Amino acid sequence: MFNNDISIDLGTATVLVYIKNKGIVLREPTVIAVNTKTNEVCAVGKDALAMLGRTPPHIQAVRPLIDGVISNLTLTQEMIKHFFSKIFSRTIGHPRIMMCVPSGVTDVEQRAVIEAARDVGAKDIYIIEEPVAAALGAGFDISRPHGTMVVDIGGGTTDIAVLSLGGIVVSRSLKIAGDEFNEAIIRYMRKEMGMIIGPRTAERIKMEIGGVIPRSDEILCKAKGISVLSGLPKEVTISSNDLYPAFDDFVYNMTERIKEVLEETPPELHGDIIQDGIIMTGGGSLIYGLDKRISDDIGVKVVLAPDIIDCVAKGAGIALDNIDTVTDRLIYSTKSIHQKIKKERI
Repeated sequence: MFNNDISIDLGTATVLVYIKNKGIVLREPTVIAVNTKTNEVCAVGKDALAMLGRTPPHIQAVRPLIDGVISNLTLTQEMIKHFFSKIFSRTIGHPRIMMCVPSGVTDVEQRAVIEAARDVGAKDIYIIEEPVAAALGAGFDISRPHGTMVVDIGGGTTDIAVLSLGGIVVSRSLKIAGDEFNEAIIRYMRKEMGMIIGPRTAERIKMEIGGVIPRSDEILCKAKGISVLSGLPKEVTISSNDLYPAFDDFVYNMTERIKEVLEETPPELHGDIIQDGIIMTGGGSLIYGLDKRISDDIGVKVVLAPDIIDCVAKGAGIALDNIDTVTDRLIYSTKSIHQKIKKERI
């Protein structure tokens, strides 16, 4: 990997930037705040996240990615520029950039990612599907004729894929992921506690007591919000063992999609998956008991990948470092396009 080679995991909830020999050099929330009167960027990342739900009408703190894909290209470009200015004290010229996208991304969604990379001056742009990057980042040799099943649970999407011989054999990309846990908590608080809370409070509750199975040692958490009945401030105490059934629909949908992928997987690869287990990556995989619940429901062991949150960004970096051998496994490569044009001219 050259000095200016960069891999970016552009997630719905978090942006990670990886540089070889330096590791993850940036980990920031995918949030940007804009003054709608002046169109000026007020804050990006952590500073913008602190503004969510707390701004006056003319300041909007928004997530420029929805369900794993770019929904606002201009704001995404501004956000990446800001992050690059934090990482690099001087101009970096024209780097090679590897971008990660959910499996099954559309051509339109892919073009938005390419434009975002071009806007920061990328010389060569490569796009890798997240399950492939996750498997590489988890340390698997996906070039073998061997089945590897990856479930990557991010903030906005969950990618389920079986890989062999360097490519995806079967896959699903779901619009249910870590953010769905937050939505489930918001619904639970309104229905069971008679209280309205915002996404930041839901995120805190998820991190403190979230889980999909009961705990032997119950955990309690205090939460503040607005009473549904009176509209006045309200504070309640929530139990982890009361909350976990709120996630049942999420777990059911997840396991059903995993079963679908397994049903479509060639029989010869099933033995490999049973032997190695289902590899789980992404921040959503850290929800308490999710690995056990999926394993119990499907009957296959589930293994949490090392560096579970950083797998995709690291895997993209590994792919970029070995670009000559992985180009045919990418869904977009300026190198491949240049070679194709050269052949056509000949």
